[in-house]
Order: sequence, then C-alpha cells, then structure tokens
Amino acid sequence: MTGAAISPLDAEDLRVRVQKRLDDFMGAQVPLLDEVSPDLAPLAEALVDLIRGGKRLRPAFLYWGWRGAGGADCEEAVTAATALELLQACALIHDDVMDGSDTRRGLPAAHRRFATLHRGNEWLGSPEAFGVGAAILLGDLCLSWADEMLMSCGLPPRSVMRAKPVYDHMRTELMAGQYLDLLEQARGGGSEARAMRVVRYKSAKYTIERPLHIGAALADAPRETFIAYSGYGLPLGEAFQLRDDVLGVFGDPSQTGKPAGDDLREGKRTVLVAAAVEAASPAQAALLRRHLGDPALDAQGVALLREVITETGALGHVERLIEALTTQCFDALEKAEIDDAARDVLRGLAHAATSRSV
Repeated sequence: MTGAAISPLDAEDLRVRVQKRLDDFMGAQVPLLDEVSPDLAPLAEALVDLIRGGKRLRPAFLYWGWRGAGGADCEEAVTAATALELLQACALIHDDVMDGSDTRRGLPAAHRRFATLHRGNEWLGSPEAFGVGAAILLGDLCLSWADEMLMSCGLPPRSVMRAKPVYDHMRTELMAGQYLDLLEQARGGGSEARAMRVVRYKSAKYTIERPLHIGAALADAPRETFIAYSGYGLPLGEAFQLRDDVLGVFGDPSQTGKPAGDDLREGKRTVLVAAAVEAASPAQAALLRRHLGDPALDAQGVALLREVITETGALGHVERLIEALTTQCFDALEKAEIDDAARDVLRGLAHAATSRSV
C-alpha cells in the first residue's frame, strides 16, 4: 500500500486479482455448462454480471488473515480468498429470493431476471415461480463452485484440510443465521438481543471473523492468532452489519445499489427497528406496525418511518453501538501478535467496513 488515497481493499492489488480469478474460473466453467446445453447460458450470464460488483470484503479478510499469520503473498492464497466471493454470490441470490428484493448491486435480482426471461419468451406457467426456482439453483451452483475453488486453490493439501473445518463451520453458521432472520420476520420481530443474534450469525462471523480464521488455518497459525482475530473480527462484523442496517433505511441508493428505504418495504427486523419499537410511543408503534413491511411504501411513508426511528433515539443508539464495537475491534487489533503490514491493512479495512468509505 503506497499512499493514503489507496483503499485498503486494493492493497496488493487484491480486488483486481480476485476479479481475474473469478474471470478465469468462469472461463473454465462456462464451457462445461455449454456441453450440457446452450440453454444454460442465462445462468452463467446472470452470475458473471453479479460477480462484477461488490467490495470483496470477505476475500480481503481471508487474505489478510493469511498474511497476518505469516503467509506469503501468492496466487494460491488469492484463489482461496476468491472462493468466498462465490459463497457470497450464493448468499446474495438466496437472500434476495427470501426477501423478495427487486434489485442487487443496481441490477435486477436474479429471481427477477429469470422471471423476465420467462415472461419475454411466453413460456408456460408462472414467471415468478420460474424465477425463484432458477435463482435457487444458481445459488446452489455458486455454493458448489465455492467449494471447488477453495479445494483446488493450489495451496498444499495439508493447509487446505486445516482450513476446511473452519469453512464448513462458517457455512453452518451462515445458514443458521439466515433461518433465524426468516424466523424474526415471521414472528414480527422481537427484542434487540434477538436481532443482535441474527447479526452475529448471519453477518458478523461470516463476513469477518471466519474469513480471518480460514486465512489463519491455511497459514497454520497458533491458537492465540485465532483468539486475536475473534477479538478484532466479531465486534467489527457486528458494527459492519449495524452500519448496513442504517444504510438500508437512510442510505443513498447510488451508494447502496438498492432503492431508498428498501429495508423498510421488506420489513427487515433489524437492531435499528427493534430499538425503535422498544422505545416507541403508542402512536409511533402504531405507525411502525402500519407501514413497516408494506411493499407499496412510498417516499412519504419512508420519510415517516425514518422520522420515528430518529425520534425514538434508535438511530443514535445504533450509531453509539457501532462506535463502541469499532473501538473494541481496534483495541484487539493493536494487541494482536500479527504481521505489522497486515495490521495496517486490517486497521484500514475496519474503517472502510464501518464507514462504508469504499
């Protein structure tokens, strides 16, 4: 990293290298799909479009977890890190199906894209059902390909086998967190503590802590490194998701890639919403019940909900949580016995993840 203007995500040209590995991998997979049938082309095209975007946070944390534990820069480690981008593609595609989202990264969500394909060709049956089914299968394909990329990354088999149980554990936590999120939606939300549990398992561990642990396992790091990475990664992961929740309500669509207030239309039961519900007056609570989760919520309705979230003190409360968690992660990072160059990048990544400055 050679200058303050360079994003920590671009240290060691990591984003460029991750994209190249994705391009190379898809270049090898597309002919295999073509051999099965040219009708599979829309699957590959949808995935190629999706993986052109994204900040590459999870590959960055895996790679710098590897470097922090003494691993050398090499293409094999970048390939292992890139596998998490395919896992993330699976999570995003399935998440959009579960949330009924219309867009992702400024483009139609996969299930909407396939519904449009069905509708445009005047095929039989429901376009929406076809879109959901195709998106689920595409997500499953991404999950399979993520495993394939990790297992064939080129690092010594012993190293990969050390990392595989951590990777497996991460996927279990992610799917468990996704279910807990669905459960909270079905129950109509609950306490802030329950919402924070979803944050921890759906996002915090998956986004930061476990990628760091995979990097550490690949590098055969001692137990102390894993503990240090948890001290840094867990609070940072929680702060990251809380920031995402704030942006889902108050964010600029040009930055988030989703329409303003989309989380409110989807009725997401976030910590932000739980805090607002717990502190709301009867009138405010009634307004939240009436508008939260309304797919037809207009700009005026979004503004009303934003006002309630602000006036109840929920926004300020979540901002203070983000600040406290970020401080905790920085304290842990400074005490960690890891490579100093990696520490500098991880410090920058923490700022980027919580401020969304990249």
